[in-house]
Amino acid sequence: MLVNSLKTVGLLGLLTGLFIVIGGAIGGQIGVIIAFVLAVVMNMGAWWFSDKLALKMSGAQEVTPDQAPDLHAMVEELSRRAGIPQPRVYIIETDAPNAFATGRDPAHGAVAVTTGIAHLLTREELAGVIAHELAHIKHRDTLISSIAATIAGAIGMLADMVMWSMIFSGFGGNDEEEGGVAGLVGGILTAILAPIMALIIQMAISRSREYMADAGGAQILGNPLPLASALEKLEWAAGRMPMDDARPATAHMYIVNPVLGGLAGLFRTHPETHKRISRLRAMVNRSGDTAMVA
Repeated sequence: MLVNSLKTVGLLGLLTGLFIVIGGAIGGQIGVIIAFVLAVVMNMGAWWFSDKLALKMSGAQEVTPDQAPDLHAMVEELSRRAGIPQPRVYIIETDAPNAFATGRDPAHGAVAVTTGIAHLLTREELAGVIAHELAHIKHRDTLISSIAATIAGAIGMLADMVMWSMIFSGFGGNDEEEGGVAGLVGGILTAILAPIMALIIQMAISRSREYMADAGGAQILGNPLPLASALEKLEWAAGRMPMDDARPATAHMYIVNPVLGGLAGLFRTHPETHKRISRLRAMVNRSGDTAMVA
């Protein structure tokens, strides 16, 4: 977990550095400040309401302990082990097995599972999935994702500023002026490549947080094998029962990506499932811990 924490810090540092470099290339400090403030406002607003938006977009419905006693009891017990308040519990009516967690902090957490996941997984495997989602809440991954999105959004705004400034200035003016061609090429590369680089780094942060949630979930449950087995089944099911209503904007929240196809490996929001399973199984070899949830 320490390695992934350091990786997250390093990637956030790269995003920040990229933002500073682009801001310096533009040269206008006022424009940089305006773009950054706008990005912060938009992304923090999205973060503040992220739980409500994600739950609404997924069609999740909150359930009471009377409506889902076994699920509530499992979430309550695992939350106690994780040392966080019990999150709200939601169910998504779909045969596609999956789950996600949301909430800006542990006091506002929510866990959502599909109806199909209980049909596919054993009780121990489902407990592994719930523990993974609780680890996301405990680690405040929503906050970290919001910070990454804020900086990436600011970079996108700066890139737009570069592009529009070139358009209104006639793409660099007279090419015979010293540095005219170099400035034009640099501006075009900045406008095109900077947002792509920011997205790649943002996705890398998301992948590192998934590894941390896997490890954290295994610690909460006391055994990494049920989660490893659950991931194997969920990956198999994702290719046969995709979530037709899933949105690309929320795909990164689920324990396995519910949206098939899409961008290449650099833009994956999740690590490759077989690598996650290998890491979990390697934890058994290191610790030999086989405790099960009660």
